[in-house]
Amino acid sequence: MKFKIYSRKSVFTGKGESIENQVEMCRDYIFANFPGSEDCDITVYEDEGFSGKNLDRPQFQRMMRDIKRDKPDCLVCYRLDRISRNVGDFAALIEELGRRGVAFVCIREKFDTGTPMGKAMMYIASVFAQLERETIAERVRDNMLMLAKMGRWLGGTTPTGYTSERVREIIVEGKVKFSCQLKEKPEEIRTVQTIYEKFLELQSLSGVRRYLHEQGLRSRRGEDFSLIGLREILQNPVYCAADQEALNYFTARCADVCFTAEACGRGRGLLAYNKRDYTKGHAPRNPVEKWIVAVGKHRGLICGRDWAVVQELLEANRSGARRVGAHNSYALLSGVIRCTRCGGRMFAKARSGRDEQYDYICRTKLELGRGACSCQNLHGEQADDTVCRCLEAHMRPGPGLERLLEGMRREFAEEEERTPTAAARSRREACGRELDRLVLALGSGGGQDGAFVQRIAARAAELEEELRRLEAAAQKREQRAESGKAEALCAEFLDPAQCTARMSVPEKRALIRRLVQRCEWDGGTLRIFLSATG
Repeated sequence: MKFKIYSRKSVFTGKGESIENQVEMCRDYIFANFPGSEDCDITVYEDEGFSGKNLDRPQFQRMMRDIKRDKPDCLVCYRLDRISRNVGDFAALIEELGRRGVAFVCIREKFDTGTPMGKAMMYIASVFAQLERETIAERVRDNMLMLAKMGRWLGGTTPTGYTSERVREIIVEGKVKFSCQLKEKPEEIRTVQTIYEKFLELQSLSGVRRYLHEQGLRSRRGEDFSLIGLREILQNPVYCAADQEALNYFTARCADVCFTAEACGRGRGLLAYNKRDYTKGHAPRNPVEKWIVAVGKHRGLICGRDWAVVQELLEANRSGARRVGAHNSYALLSGVIRCTRCGGRMFAKARSGRDEQYDYICRTKLELGRGACSCQNLHGEQADDTVCRCLEAHMRPGPGLERLLEGMRREFAEEEERTPTAAARSRREACGRELDRLVLALGSGGGQDGAFVQRIAARAAELEEELRRLEAAAQKREQRAESGKAEALCAEFLDPAQCTARMSVPEKRALIRRLVQRCEWDGGTLRIFLSATG
């Protein structure tokens, strides 16, 4: 017989006592309840430091892949909540195991999934496991909310200028309690103050970044500040003093303000919570009205009036950037060319007063000045023409063109495999509706008639066979049509010069990104590296 043992512990300690105990008890259960199991095949899967709220656990996913391949006899775990604390996930797992003929055993609950009552009790237990998890999570959220409103530092990555310090706070009934608060790092604090001062002066993130580079001021990782990093610092209310102007700013924007005018003017800074929505993958920034703003224990660096002005400038800059648009209408190689001196990408920049003329300039040089990169600019039109001529030569009849067309044919075929035809979809829906009607007819009166059931089964088989033929025919028609498109495109490429001349700028950009892996510019020579698919 083959057995799979799964164990899980939410908190990673590196010791694994709980994990080892779970596995040992599962082994003892197998040896005691399955005669002759001393020599059986037992595979153990251990996830330490993973929650039961979902199934995104490396060893659990590995176990499910092995179950599909090895077809074991039984999956054994210590308790039901070790598998999952989510009812939906647990139900799907039980259905999957049932389809594959794998028995499921929880050694503590001892559910008999072979009986309806045992299966029902198992689902009820999973409901209570999820309820327990959600209750614990709600209690933790409530506690964190109360601590946030008291101005506590709740952990996480400390903002630039601070470290987290553990301090003794309260002694209750002989017990010492500790909390965390922000402690200043003087050298970083001076950098933050400089960032705010220069932004108020220059009103430009790029200008501040260039100034910091020239002054040799780096981030805590020893790198030049990025524009995103500067914006994060300027938007962080941790540097804002808890004064009347700050109170007015956040009150006007309907934030959850946890301090009054009496708490203002004491020199402390602010702490804001719920600034991001971590339920979404990229953790987008929440609007200010969802923030919880409280007075912290640390010193405020920027007065509320200046901090509010900075926010208005940032919003104005963002609106202006949106109006400009992300792309120009002339350059073909923006982002494709790399500067070999600093490794940065090169982008098109129109010459002053000459919209029809442009150069490719290194982003490092553009943002930080010649001191950061002295690479000579690249004439835009000449570079575009050079790359287009290179592609025209590459696309002439021969192995290069054959590889290109073969790649395009593969893409057409793969796209066809991914996208069923409209006719097939329509017919599938019609077959599904007819099958539904047959099932309803069976339930409404023909359930006891054997001949009636046989007729329904025969009709269902006919529908499935018809659907299979329709889909096969539709796929062949579409493949022939797409093959014709590829051949037509091949004929067009037989005259590459005319082909590229007829293309629009976006079409040329798309072709370049398909055929060109990268271009390199060292200030004197442009090197073109074609992609392997080209």
